[in-house]
Amino acid sequence: MSRVWFVTGTSTGLDKAILERVLAAGERVAATSRNAAGLASLEERYPDQFLPLPLDLTNQEDVVETLNRVVKHFGRIDVVVNNARYAIFGEVEGTALSDARQLFEVQFWGPVFTMKETANPLISYYNSSKFALEGFTQSFLKEMDPAWKIKDILPIHPAYDYPTNPAAMFRELGKADFAHLGSPNRMAEALFKLSSEPKLPLRIQFGSDTLWLIKRQAQQTIAQAEKWAHVARSTDKEDMDGEAYAAALAASPIFQDD
Repeated sequence: MSRVWFVTGTSTGLDKAILERVLAAGERVAATSRNAAGLASLEERYPDQFLPLPLDLTNQEDVVETLNRVVKHFGRIDVVVNNARYAIFGEVEGTALSDARQLFEVQFWGPVFTMKETANPLISYYNSSKFALEGFTQSFLKEMDPAWKIKDILPIHPAYDYPTNPAAMFRELGKADFAHLGSPNRMAEALFKLSSEPKLPLRIQFGSDTLWLIKRQAQQTIAQAEKWAHVARSTDKEDMDGEAYAAALAASPIFQDD
């Protein structure tokens, strides 16, 4: 029997490409959007395979009710694609907190509500809060001009509008007219093939640009860890062997490489 996909945020080119690829393979899809009317053409072409549903991801009760409707209609859910997203373009000081909170409601809490109904998290909230803080801090510092020598979150700095400011440079990059590297159809094809893999890695990059960025970030992280390793080791208890402790962790099945 064909698998059942649950895909959120299905209103743009990439989203439609994913739906088209999955449906063309004879599999079934429950596709959600704040406005499911935009999916009418697919419902007409695949009346038995396709179930469009309106969904407000920021409403946990709505998420639970929608997932129950999918299970009642198709009998189960095999593949979940947390695809809903949008972007806010602006510096930290220039973005209203209400807008930032709404972004997290859609792109963090929405997927959390979905995954809570289809999995069993343990310490996910703690870990995700740390990831979020790390990502925010890294992005925040990238917005700052190095000449300001800002190393932590400070009160609003007034100078963001001169050409050499990193945030201003990034904004200009966003306005530039350049060819997009990614193909929605080819990404949909890659995603569909990956869905059949028996075991996936934690992260997979789509696009050569993303692959370069993630490798660069990993290399920088390792280099900085080695450079500042003496600080990490200096916080160990004096009567503890840090190297032996780390070796014991490495031998644990929890940390075994796939």
